Amino acid sequence: MIRTQIFLTNDQSHQLRELKKVTGKNQSELIRQAIDTYLDRQTTTDRQAILESARGLWRDRQDLPDLFALRAEFERGGQ
Repeated sequence: MIRTQIFLTNDQSHQLRELKKVTGKNQSELIRQAIDTYLDRQTTTDRQAILESARGLWRDRQDLPDLFALRAEFERGGQ
């Protein structure tokens, strides 16, 4: 782990002290947990944005097979 220092507001510090009492975790654990939660949300948001930007990417391609026809053929058993 890497040691770092941060400045907290009085309210943040007070809420962390109260949360320590309830959870039994120390301040460092609570801060790491909060950072992990934040980073997970950012990763999910980034992934969603990437997927949305790729929507319709191949819409105008003429060199791809008709997927609906392929699917219908597959469902008929390839006959």
